[in-house]
Amino acid sequence: MKLLRPHLAWVLLLACAVVWLGADFAFGQATLVATYAIAGLGVVIIVGQAGQIVLGQGAFVALGAYAQALLVQAGLAPLAALPCAALAGAMGGVLASLPAGRLGGLYFGMSTLAFALIVEELLVRWESLTRGPAGLMVPAFGLSGWTADTPLAQAAVSLAMLLAVLAVCARLLASRLGRAWRAVREDESAAAACGIAPGSAKLRAFAIGGALSGLAGGLYAHWIGFISPEQFGLVFSFELLMLAFIGGARHLAGAAWGALVVVAIPQLIAVLRDALPGDWARSAGLELMLFGAVVVGVVLLRPQGLAGGGRN
Repeated sequence: MKLLRPHLAWVLLLACAVVWLGADFAFGQATLVATYAIAGLGVVIIVGQAGQIVLGQGAFVALGAYAQALLVQAGLAPLAALPCAALAGAMGGVLASLPAGRLGGLYFGMSTLAFALIVEELLVRWESLTRGPAGLMVPAFGLSGWTADTPLAQAAVSLAMLLAVLAVCARLLASRLGRAWRAVREDESAAAACGIAPGSAKLRAFAIGGALSGLAGGLYAHWIGFISPEQFGLVFSFELLMLAFIGGARHLAGAAWGALVVVAIPQLIAVLRDALPGDWARSAGLELMLFGAVVVGVVLLRPQGLAGGGRN
């Protein structure tokens, strides 16, 4: 019964959303929450488990989204293209992790930020492939004649994918690799003394974290139906980082709780704009200010994140 409680909480949340917001809107938001959660799991693996700073996770999502869009436009089935989207994200993760051999801490984090800027600039300038700022249209996700063109179908695909990914991640964290990540996170020198290769562990964390974000990008491209470079800018990367810390970077469930907050904040702002007086309602920085308030509140009241609990 104890294991079922988290699942029951999510079912109850979805049921309340359907009653309060309407079925189509609630399922549409559930689709985004699940997709963001998959991308957030990439941050949880890299930051929460391996202990590395990553400031450009949005670049891995972008690589997956563009790989998915281009392959589907070339005639590949969406389901068959998803592993390629994950592979594109994994390759991005591997490339972003290369400076880890010479840099550490904040300096390495800044190198991942530079990688994200390079990817964004590449997507803008490689117009013959990506159409630059004009972006790419992406058809609906489908399989063998069936098309996920309703909010319910999209939510079902996203939630099924999220559950599958969570199961795989749980197995990974319980494996020798997961223990190696945690050892590197706690003390690289001690991990090396115990026979763990920190460089290899970091590389695998970035590859797997990038693959998860690339997979999320592939799904996101179908749900949005249109992608362009500005959708995956630095603000998006910071949202994914905040997602992990709000939910709990050391807990797999933290990706889902953080995604719920990140997706809900714009809706809350839409309500606040009708209630706030004067210039407050039209303030362009209202969303970032609210994000900051949530992060500060979580740090003060729930340092381990919304998922809370013991250490991993």
